[in-house]
Amino acid sequence: MDIFHHILKQYWGYTQFRPLQEDIIRSVASGKDTLGLMPTGGGKSLTFQVPGLAKEGICLVVTPLIALMKDQVANLRSRDVKAAAIHSGLTRDEINVILENCIFGGTKFLYLSPERIGTELFLEKLPHMPVSMLAIDEAHCISQWGYDFRPSYLKIAEVREHLPDVPVLALTATATPDVVKDIQQKLLFKEDNVFEKSFKRDNLAYVVRYAEDKEEQLVKVLQKVPGSAVVYVRSRKKTKEYAELLLKNGISASSFHAGMPQEVKDEKQKRWTQNEIRVMVSTNAFGMGIDKPDVRVVVHMDAPDSLEAYFQEAGRAGRDEKKAYALLLWSNNDKARLKRSIPMSFPEKETILNVYKALGNFFQLAVGSGFGMVYDFDMGLFCSTYKMNVMVVFNSLKILQRAGYLEFTEELNLSSKVIFILRRDELYKFQVANEDYDTFIKLLLRSYTGLFTEYVSINEEVLAKRMNVTRQVIYEYLVTLSKLKVIKFIPQRKTPLITYTTSREDTKYIELRKEVYKDRKTRYEDRIESVIEYGSTNHICRSKLLLSYFGQKNIENCGQCDVCQQMKKTDLSVNTFDEIEQQVKKLLRNNPMTFNELSLQLKVDENDLQKVIRWLEEYEVMGENEQGKFEWWRN
Repeated sequence: MDIFHHILKQYWGYTQFRPLQEDIIRSVASGKDTLGLMPTGGGKSLTFQVPGLAKEGICLVVTPLIALMKDQVANLRSRDVKAAAIHSGLTRDEINVILENCIFGGTKFLYLSPERIGTELFLEKLPHMPVSMLAIDEAHCISQWGYDFRPSYLKIAEVREHLPDVPVLALTATATPDVVKDIQQKLLFKEDNVFEKSFKRDNLAYVVRYAEDKEEQLVKVLQKVPGSAVVYVRSRKKTKEYAELLLKNGISASSFHAGMPQEVKDEKQKRWTQNEIRVMVSTNAFGMGIDKPDVRVVVHMDAPDSLEAYFQEAGRAGRDEKKAYALLLWSNNDKARLKRSIPMSFPEKETILNVYKALGNFFQLAVGSGFGMVYDFDMGLFCSTYKMNVMVVFNSLKILQRAGYLEFTEELNLSSKVIFILRRDELYKFQVANEDYDTFIKLLLRSYTGLFTEYVSINEEVLAKRMNVTRQVIYEYLVTLSKLKVIKFIPQRKTPLITYTTSREDTKYIELRKEVYKDRKTRYEDRIESVIEYGSTNHICRSKLLLSYFGQKNIENCGQCDVCQQMKKTDLSVNTFDEIEQQVKKLLRNNPMTFNELSLQLKVDENDLQKVIRWLEEYEVMGENEQGKFEWWRN
């Protein structure tokens, strides 16, 4: 057994890697810069965790998903692997302790948010760290062609200059050919090196159903298709409404969104994972890092803003390779709403500048100051204070982030943290002299490890139950011990954050470059049109349409989506139908023809040709002109 399979068995209990995992692992372990394209659920994290454990030193992992970062650190620690995370929600002292432990404390994995990787403190400590490899998750964020570009990712190239001999592993679930090329250029790959798993999912049937009454359709689908399900909606309010609708119809369901307390989200996720809840109705906050293989159906009540997002979310169905469904409920309202989203997602430049100016005033920040400052951001208070629309502010902040002026970290839920300042012998003397605090200190030390070397997350509720007191009493103990300089205590925080990546500018100097605003708006419009095409097209195989969007060519019809199922009703095989359709399309694209002219040109059975043409006419893909000749109408 080689080292990689040994680690896989020792830490995860598996004997075999999934397709592509081993190829990627061996590539980066041999020192090659590597890009891995693996659809959601393909096991991306193992491709850096396994070689990271095999190599001496630290694996740096850059990811923008703080919730996922926290989950993976907790998961690694549960396997006795020393891991830590640095993101915008931490104090400078917390970050300093973590970095010092990376230098001296045997840390194997350090997760970093992209805005942290270019900071002065990190770059000061980096040369003293024994870094073995650099893993970049959600690597499409480095590309301005991508749907989720983040300027802070560009700092990774600067970090590579400090680590000239350290290989890079870039990972993403969705990337178009342009983005694949751009990722490798931006990350300074020595040579192109891409491992790509086909996005084709043979067990997943993509279905679009036109529905004016989506609620009725949802209930019917979930009554018909058994098993675990996820229902995606656009608003927090809808998560509760649809969950209640399902419960009224005898379907086990619960709601989930980012604004819920972390303990509530954890409990709901646990119950759904263990099949105590059948259907989770959620915003797109649900799904990242969730590894539940037996989801039988994913339903989108509303069309997402990009096929990248849809493909990722739909791909959470059927990871066990058994038959599953990805259903989009579509109506004319979806098309209208997607069109309306364009001016909402890209407010007028003057509006964006007003948001930036108001933000500086909100934080009482003088022009020329603020660089590197992190502020808790109450979005509701800000919008009411300056009479601004929440979505306009949200999207303005995203554009200012892409332009490099600030980082906007959406809702963050950070538990309370504690580290002991006193050494063990000093602490013992304190306990002897202060009997009132002795019981609580002993409880802390029994409940958590590592309190003398790092900030440790604690749960006041758990401590309160163990001491049979209220949470407020525990909080007062912590505050008092902090004042007495026995511990450092960081209370729980749940808030979005604004980090200034430059000093506050006068708005006349704010520049929204063409590639940040105009070009991205054009690409956003193109993505919206792709979603509209997917939702409203009924003559092209759904799987083929999705795969061609991601650059995969010469794909056969899937035979199981709603379009392919309709084709089968002609009594022709899906491939035969597709072959005749392509020939008809090729001829009619050049010039209109009568049926007889088509029949003479094509060497196919006349009855088969009639069936295909009848179907194409029914779905308004082609039709007759005034001269009685067939014309091709659709793409």
